[in-house]
Amino acid sequence: MNLTDIKRLVKLVETSDIEELHIQEKGFQIRITKRKGVSGGQTTGVVPSVIPQVVSSAPPETKIKGAKVEPAEGEKSDNVVEICSPMVGTFYRAPAPDTKLYVEVGEEIHPGQILCIVEAMKLMNEIEAEISGKIVKILVENAQPVEYNQPLFLVEKT
Repeated sequence: MNLTDIKRLVKLVETSDIEELHIQEKGFQIRITKRKGVSGGQTTGVVPSVIPQVVSSAPPETKIKGAKVEPAEGEKSDNVVEICSPMVGTFYRAPAPDTKLYVEVGEEIHPGQILCIVEAMKLMNEIEAEISGKIVKILVENAQPVEYNQPLFLVEKT
């Protein structure tokens, strides 16, 4: 279900006699309820609420290509850039605790290569490289929280 579908459902509830609408799809639930005014039971608005569902299988992974690349401040070379987190979440260097790390310091990277995962709201978002280069420094420890636009890697462009 996308945002357009949700907007249509909200409009449907607003313009009809429906008091509450509850929809459940694969791993997704939404409940849209009319809010009652203080006097006379008039509707004053519609309150949609998305209810996350716990899924028994592993959470889906999403590939993120929008990791921000910025020149690194205070570095010796103008050729060194920061790869920043595109979201708030938890930084992971490997797909699972007992598997090989995505990248190491000194390793060559290329566009489209997965560098790490940032988990946000139980979704595993794969962060891909947008440039070619060599990993100079990894700025975040594994399993640590990261902020939006926080530098994750220093990369020397090639």
